[in-house]
Amino acid sequence: MAGVVVPGTARPAWRIDTGALACSGVLALVAFGVVYPVLLVVLQSFQTALPGQPARLGLDGWRAALGEPALRSSLWNTLTVTVARQLITLPLAVFVAWLLARTDLPGRRGIEFAFWAAFFLPPLTVTLSWILLLDPEYGLVNAALATVPVVGARLGKGPFDIYSFWGIVWIHVITGSLTVKVILLTPAFRKMNAAFEEASRVAGAGTLRTALRITVPVMAPVILSVLLLGTMVSLQTFEVEQVLGTPFRFFVFSTTIYDLLVTRVPRYDAATALAVLVLAATLPLIVAQQWAMRGRRYTTVTGQFQSRVHALGAWRWPALAFALALVAIVLGVPVVFALLGTFMKLFGFFNVPEPWTLDNWRTVLSDDLFASSLRNTVILALGTAVAAVLLHSLIAYIAVRTRYAGRRLLDFISWLPFTVPGVILGLALLWLFLGTPFLRPLYGTTAALIVAGLISGMPLGVQIIKSGLMQLGGELEEASRIAGASWWTTYRRIVLRLMAPTLMAVGMITFVGAARNIANVALLSTTANRPLAILQLDYIAQKKLEEAVVIASIIMLISLAGALVAYVLGVRGNVG
Repeated sequence: MAGVVVPGTARPAWRIDTGALACSGVLALVAFGVVYPVLLVVLQSFQTALPGQPARLGLDGWRAALGEPALRSSLWNTLTVTVARQLITLPLAVFVAWLLARTDLPGRRGIEFAFWAAFFLPPLTVTLSWILLLDPEYGLVNAALATVPVVGARLGKGPFDIYSFWGIVWIHVITGSLTVKVILLTPAFRKMNAAFEEASRVAGAGTLRTALRITVPVMAPVILSVLLLGTMVSLQTFEVEQVLGTPFRFFVFSTTIYDLLVTRVPRYDAATALAVLVLAATLPLIVAQQWAMRGRRYTTVTGQFQSRVHALGAWRWPALAFALALVAIVLGVPVVFALLGTFMKLFGFFNVPEPWTLDNWRTVLSDDLFASSLRNTVILALGTAVAAVLLHSLIAYIAVRTRYAGRRLLDFISWLPFTVPGVILGLALLWLFLGTPFLRPLYGTTAALIVAGLISGMPLGVQIIKSGLMQLGGELEEASRIAGASWWTTYRRIVLRLMAPTLMAVGMITFVGAARNIANVALLSTTANRPLAILQLDYIAQKKLEEAVVIASIIMLISLAGALVAYVLGVRGNVG
């Protein structure tokens, strides 16, 4: 590794560059795990033969993807939901991150943890909770508002409908869209050197001008990366649209692809053609992000780093009230109503006689599949988190800190898993495992699910670590080298210590992502390696919503415990 990180070091032509060889090995490994499955998806889009029949190439899948009105409408629906989510959440997340990291907001550490905890809530759990409140027939909020004379007389029912376009957008805003931006932007804002803002104020600039001329440009790479990640994730969302969109025939990319795959005769050609369209729509975003960041420096943590917060003055308590209201919406309501749902005899119906029971918990906890699924989930989540921290940090380090010739290609490849919808990526990985002799024994094991989680979480993990590395000044590592430390000693004692909060964040995000992952592992799961998320899906398929909510709550509690451990061990003590 040292052979590619020391700038200006001339080496004899005959000497083997071990650093370049190691980087090439990483590039080859990542390309095999990411590019090969993507190529399988592209090739399958031209395969028109039915399953089990001899291969036949054609354009039937592409004609269906481009010509059928239902498929075209799914493209438009995906675009409108994505734009609405980003327009609402990006400015809100930047404001919240600024409050948490750059001001003297009371209780900001606890509020930051609350956003972490909210991010870890499974989207399906949050959706079921808000159905209890905003269902047009029995939702508690609608039922309460319908009793208001003005509302009841005018509408005859409550004003909200969770089964609508804005119902879907609302669920997305209060789940991953807002919370992930806040937890990604806050550490980055905190690492920003206060000397920049102080210099601006000394020069006579006000708070707004300082924010626009100093804070936003310095934070541009992080904000751009977060926006790009959010847009890509928006193109793949599945659970929320499947639950809320299906009742009023609202389909997006992922739910349309799912419908094509679960029909009596799966239409793999049309599903993969649609997936290739998603890929084509996403690639320009990756190129634009890399072009925007090329040749610019965003270092904010140096040997002269200063940390100072801005006094809010009279706005301190209104800002606290605003932050607490957000916490109540994104965390309090889902947790309370998810737990409430587990004790209901009939999910959603509060007006039946004796509506509460413990039978749902007894049924789930006495199910033999529950114990094995819980064990599989813990192994899957821990294994994926450890592997992700190791591999994703290595990829990010090569991309940011070395002069390896293939570093830009490696960075580009690390984005590709986000360009393929989760269901299709899981199908491609199934083809990869079954079609590669030395990988075939992994099918049906937890290791296969760990590989799927490692690949699907690669874009987020690598980009988070990259953003952190780009903010670290190179002079700290140079000083260590001048003092005689080796590359490994410098990496261990300088880079890893400064990056500990970021690596902890990546580990926990991956842990929770693996514990609740459905789309990527559904086709790779068997009875032997079934995790809780798939067991929850089985209950939903059997129309056992009460038991499904119990599983969702257990996943939620595991996630919240993991968030608390990560916060206590790493984030709280090291950030800032």
